[in-house]
Amino acid sequence: MSTLSTVLRTVVVLLVAWQALVLVLEPPRYILPGPLDVADALWRQRNYLLANTAVTLAEIAIGFAAGTALGIVTALGIVALPRFGAVAWPLVLVAQAFPVFVIAPLLVLWFGFGMASKVAMTTLIIFFPIASAFADGLRRTDPDVLDAAALTQADNLETLFHIRVPLALPALISGLRVAAPLAPLGAIIGEWVGASAGLGFVMIQANARLQTDTVFAAMTIVVALTLALRGLVDALAPLLVPWAREA
Repeated sequence: MSTLSTVLRTVVVLLVAWQALVLVLEPPRYILPGPLDVADALWRQRNYLLANTAVTLAEIAIGFAAGTALGIVTALGIVALPRFGAVAWPLVLVAQAFPVFVIAPLLVLWFGFGMASKVAMTTLIIFFPIASAFADGLRRTDPDVLDAAALTQADNLETLFHIRVPLALPALISGLRVAAPLAPLGAIIGEWVGASAGLGFVMIQANARLQTDTVFAAMTIVVALTLALRGLVDALAPLLVPWAREA
């Protein structure tokens, strides 16, 4: 049975159980709406939700691309330039130690309520797993392979880009898989702190009005975006590292 079919069956079972619980307990809709109520909110407010989804999706896409590029460059710099790594890596660890909710208000203060602060938040939250995984993969190159490369006329940069980087790509894919679910989280947290559009903005506004069905509708879209981004990474993995196919 494929992973997709397993996920779909699990989702269907959870939705049926959720709807049954609502029918039996009959909680107020502002406390716990049923799946049918959420589906109705998705349809009634489709234009409003679609417009805000486009904002969040743009923040996720730009932040994911920027965080990936920054993580790759940092990992390459740490491995290729040991002195740079000795200074940069402790700073990265210190920055990663700060909780995201501590950093988010500062980013809004520095970059404003627009898209820039949300992109910065998304970039920061996915930067560390990508940089860490890729740097670890670069460091773990088989010493025998490096010894063989030393017998040729290849210099350090040629060895890095022609041997160490290709061998470290599976580790980079692992980092991307970890980062994929974090990218929407970064955008949403940034919108919770301060925004005028986006799914996080929709959640805050709807929660203040006790429109819980709308909150769940926005959450449903966020889950769909997260699964789609993870699926995209999984789909691209065999294309990026065809020599390291998974069993």
